[in-house]
Amino acid sequence: MIDFRPKTALAALALGAMLCVAGPAGAADGRIGVELNKLEPLASVCRAYLVLTNKTGTAFRDLKLDLVIFDTDGIVARRVAVQGGAIPDGKTSLKVFDIDGVQCAKISRLLLNGVMTCEAEDGRRDGCTGLIDTTSRTAAPLIK
Repeated sequence: MIDFRPKTALAALALGAMLCVAGPAGAADGRIGVELNKLEPLASVCRAYLVLTNKTGTAFRDLKLDLVIFDTDGIVARRVAVQGGAIPDGKTSLKVFDIDGVQCAKISRLLLNGVMTCEAEDGRRDGCTGLIDTTSRTAAPLIK
């Protein structure tokens, strides 16, 4: 009888190495990834952390997101504009913003309602919402 365990272990190591090289999940090629990474309760606000990853092949001079926050009853609790700022091609950046008057535990989901400003190095762009993939590492999903 042939023992295949060494080959299985070698295959598992190869797969693990490939996953490490691929890096963290984020935007697919040609896309902008917007990940809700963390919601942090503070005294009077909920601090939100967004990770933006630009894999579009285009540098953006300005990206401003329109987000809607829903409470645990499904009611709109707040609407915020998040200034993403400049995002060079191939760059991952962190944007931190505070959500006033809403406790983190009361947030059921966030909606990327649209992109308010989308300006590439070569000028203003239309249809940027369609370039964005949303994900969340929190209990509250980020949807569009």
